[in-house]
Amino acid sequence: MAKNSDKNVNLEFDSNNSITAESEGLKRELGVLDVTTNVLNITIGSGIFLLPAIIAGILGNASIVAYVLCGFMFLLVVLCFAEAGSRITTSGGAYAYIEKAFGPYFGFLANTFFAMSGVLLGAALLNGIADMLSVPFLIFDKLFFRGLLFIICLVLFAYGNIIGVKQGMKVAKAATLLKVLPLILLVVLGLFNLNANNLHWQSFPSPDELGNASLLLFFAFMGGETALNVSGEMKNPRRTAPIGLLLGVTIVIVFYSLIQVVAQSTLGTELIAQKTPLAAVAGKLAGNWGMRILLIGGLISIIGSLYSGIFVFSRIFFAGASDGLLPKYLSKIHPKYATPHWSIITLMVLAFFMAISGGFRQLVILASTSMLLLYFGVALAVIKFRLSRSNRYPALFILPGGIFIPIVTLLILGWFLSQSKPNEIKATTIFIALATIVYLVKILFQKKAAIIKAATGL
Repeated sequence: MAKNSDKNVNLEFDSNNSITAESEGLKRELGVLDVTTNVLNITIGSGIFLLPAIIAGILGNASIVAYVLCGFMFLLVVLCFAEAGSRITTSGGAYAYIEKAFGPYFGFLANTFFAMSGVLLGAALLNGIADMLSVPFLIFDKLFFRGLLFIICLVLFAYGNIIGVKQGMKVAKAATLLKVLPLILLVVLGLFNLNANNLHWQSFPSPDELGNASLLLFFAFMGGETALNVSGEMKNPRRTAPIGLLLGVTIVIVFYSLIQVVAQSTLGTELIAQKTPLAAVAGKLAGNWGMRILLIGGLISIIGSLYSGIFVFSRIFFAGASDGLLPKYLSKIHPKYATPHWSIITLMVLAFFMAISGGFRQLVILASTSMLLLYFGVALAVIKFRLSRSNRYPALFILPGGIFIPIVTLLILGWFLSQSKPNEIKATTIFIALATIVYLVKILFQKKAAIIKAATGL
C-alpha cells in the first residue's frame, strides 16, 4: 500500500494493479437505485420539456421516427458503456475507459471533450431554466436578470454538491420524483384522449431532415451514461454500474416516446409554435392548472438535471486532475465532506460564462457533438478491450455477439456525426488541434522537469 501525500489518503490497488476508489479519497455509498435515479434525473431535463416542438417543426407528425432512432442508438451506446463500466471502476466514466484502452493522449482528448461537454450541458440547462421562467416572467428575457438567476442557481447547486454524496442523492431523488410524477400524469391523460388524425404521417422523413432532427433530439437522451462518472463512489461498481445504467436508460426511452406521442396527438400542428410545448399540452388536457403544474414540473426537472449534472461532470475534472491532465488543485478533496469541491466550483464558473454567451439551441448542438465523439471513443474502447490478449480489465457484464454491437454503434454514431454542419466540424477540428498542442506542451515541460530533477538530484 502506498501513500499519496497530496490527498492524504491511502492508495489501494485491485487485482489488476489499478487504483481503486479508496485511493481517490471518495466514499462508496451508491447502489443500483442511486445510479438509476441519477440516470433519470440527468436525462429527464430541459430536452424533453423544450425539444418536442422543435422536432415537430422539422419532421411534423413523423417526429416519433427520430425518437425511435435516437432511442435505439442510445441503447447501443449504453450497452457499450455498461461493459466498459464493469471493467473500469474508478471515477471518470468515458474518459477513464478511453484512457485505459488507448493511452494518455487519447485520454487527455477524452477528458477535455468530456469536461467541455459538461460545461456546455450545464450552460444549456441554465438557459433552459431562464427560458421557462421567461414565460410567466418576461424579465428573464433580459441578459442582466438571466445572469443573476444563473449565479443564484449555481451557488446553491455547488453548495449542495459539496456537502456530500448522501445529501446530494436525497436532493436528486426528490427532484426525480417531482419531475416524473407530472409527466406520468400527462402521459396517462394524453393516452386516454388520443387523436389518431394528429399522429398520421404520409411519408418517411428524408435523411437530411431525420439527421437534423436527431442531432438536436440526441440532447434529450444524452447524459444518463455520465452516472458512471461516479463509479468510484458506487458499492460493488462492476454490478451496480451496468444494472443501474441499463434500467434507467430503458425507462427513459419508453417514457420519451410516449410523451412525444401525447404531445403530437393533443396539439397537432399547434405543437410547432409552442415555447413550452408540454405545458401547452397540459393546458389543453387539464386547463390552466395543468399548464402551471407542468411549468413547475419542467423547472424542477431542469433544476434536477443541472444538480445531478454538476455531481457527475465535476468528477471528470477531478479524474483528469488526479491523472495529471488538468491543474492539480482540481483533485483536492474537501477535508470534511470528502467531495472534489474545487472541481465543482470550477465547473460552475465555466458554465456561468458559457451560459451568458450562448442560447439553448446553439449550446445543445455543441454539447451533442462533443458527446457523440466521446461515445465513439467508448465503443472503440470496448472493441480494444475485447481484442486485447492480456485481459487486464476483465468484464462482469459482457455484451452478446462479440464486437458486433460496438461496430454497429460506431456506424450509427458516424452517421450522426456526419449530420454536423461545416462550421461545427471546423470548430471541433480547431478544438482538437488546440487540445493536442496543449498536450504536447505539457509533455515537453514534464520531460524538461524530469531532466532538471535528474541533473540536480532534487
